[in-house]
Amino acid sequence: MTTFAHAYLQQLGRFAQAVNVPRVRALHLPPQPPPAQGPDNRGEFCAVELEDGALGMSYALFDGVLARLHAQAGTPGLVGADALALAQGYARGDAMARALGFAAANALTCSLYQRAGYCPPASTDSIGELDPQPGDAIGMIGLFTSLLSPILDRGAKITVVELRPELAGAHPGYTVTTDRNALRTCNKVVSTGTILLNNTLDAMLEVCGNARRLALIGPTAACLPDALFARGVTLLGSSWVRDAPGFTAALREGRSRSGTTIKTAITPATYPGFDALLQAACRT
Repeated sequence: MTTFAHAYLQQLGRFAQAVNVPRVRALHLPPQPPPAQGPDNRGEFCAVELEDGALGMSYALFDGVLARLHAQAGTPGLVGADALALAQGYARGDAMARALGFAAANALTCSLYQRAGYCPPASTDSIGELDPQPGDAIGMIGLFTSLLSPILDRGAKITVVELRPELAGAHPGYTVTTDRNALRTCNKVVSTGTILLNNTLDAMLEVCGNARRLALIGPTAACLPDALFARGVTLLGSSWVRDAPGFTAALREGRSRSGTTIKTAITPATYPGFDALLQAACRT
């Protein structure tokens, strides 16, 4: 099976062949150094804006990406750039190219959705619609501290898989480990969208074969879901920007983006599919 990055970019290439896709209008960056992190992830993401107003986000607090983006923020060439060419960086090894490329790819996805008249459905909860039940063994890829109580209060147990060994250990109701194989016994899994950027996606999904529900959530997870559904993901949860000026101002100033977006949840049952979206976009 081809990698998710290549499958995603192939779809966007078809979109660019079918319509005149917009070019890059701006790159929006949070403050550097980022402010103290809060529950709304302020300061963690960069955003690429296209000429049609479409926005795409990418996680930027890894491998020094945010500092490097700030250092190159005034470099000519990004404004007015070919969005698809920028998106190709997502499939490369360099961390900054991946982050910028993924943001551009997600902006193109937003542009496709807008042209097709598709707005992802609003999410019904904050935990990927896992519906935790007593006796459930829930896996968590990346430690979502804000999600612990809503799951534990429903009687489920949690196993967290983390890349940071200093977080490993036993806690009341949950365990943190660096061993991804611990996910093999989980019947439901929720994952941070950051696995789309840190080269762990395929390895993590490979050990989730026993999960009846597999939710991938976070602002970064605003990509086309087709190739993720094919890999066993059952819900893609992200954010839909409803106030672009307010959103970009809040991001640049390191403020909460609450009120400028709505949380969304796409499932195979609510998603029309890329081909249907492309056909609709071509009719506009």
